[in-house]
Amino acid sequence: MDADDRNTLAGARGAATRLPAQDLERARRFYAEKLGLEPVDERPGGLLYRCGDSEFAVFRSTGASPGTFTQMGWQVDDIEAVVSELGRRGVVFETVDLPGLRTHGGIAEIEGNYPSKGAGGERGAWFRDSEGNMLGIGQAVT
Repeated sequence: MDADDRNTLAGARGAATRLPAQDLERARRFYAEKLGLEPVDERPGGLLYRCGDSEFAVFRSTGASPGTFTQMGWQVDDIEAVVSELGRRGVVFETVDLPGLRTHGGIAEIEGNYPSKGAGGERGAWFRDSEGNMLGIGQAVT
C-alpha cells in the first residue's frame, strides 16, 4: 500500500453496512428470533452486529427503506440448509421471476461471478427484515 492508498478509502480497515429501522425493538426481535443474531454492542438508537470479520448496524430512523434492492448480503457455504432453517424460523423468501433470474424454492441460480472469487456462478436468495430492508444470501458455485 502506498501513501496515496493510506489517504483514501483504499486504505480503510473495512466497510460496514447501516440499515434503517423505524422500530428498533421490533428489528432486534427479528434479528434474534429469525436470524439467530444478537447485538454485540448498542448505543442509544443503534444496534451493532458482527458476522465473521464483518459488522453491520441497525439504527433508528424516521425514514423507511424502499426494499427494492439488496442492501446487505451474507456469504454461506450451504445456501439450501440456511434457507431451510430460516424458513423454519418464519423468514419469507422473495419470489423472483425476471429474464435470466428466477427463484425455485426461494433460491436463484445466478450466471457468472466475480473472477476474484474464483467461482463459476452463484446461488442467491432474498428476504426482507422486519423494517423492509432487502437482505440477501449467496453461495459461490465452483
